[in-house]
Amino acid sequence: MENAMTKFSAILLFSGAMATRFVFAQMPPAVAVDGIQDDKAVASDRTVTADSQSNAAQDLDVTTRIRQSVIADKSLSTYAHNVNIVTIGGKVTLSGEVRSEEEKNAIEMKAVTVAGRGKVSSELKVAPSEK
Repeated sequence: MENAMTKFSAILLFSGAMATRFVFAQMPPAVAVDGIQDDKAVASDRTVTADSQSNAAQDLDVTTRIRQSVIADKSLSTYAHNVNIVTIGGKVTLSGEVRSEEEKNAIEMKAVTVAGRGKVSSELKVAPSEK
């Protein structure tokens, strides 16, 4: 009798474990309470990324010329040298962080010089100073 109870308990325990796995497998993924997941999705809808770069020869040329101008300016920080420059249909989007308002203005002017007035959108941000 004790052996039969042990087998019954083992079967019951195994079935409960399998049922639990099935229930959890059917549950939808949890959404973060603080809304971080939603913020990332919204931000990715607004932000142009390097993956968005057009492969049109003119767009690649504009991006390359702006990048060369930024890199050639040795007065700019590493942050400034690494900003994102994306050109789509002749319109340039600048994004990333720079060290100062002067760097931000310098990069924006370089982009306007290459792409033309009214064709540059700047999402550059000045990084907080480190103390």
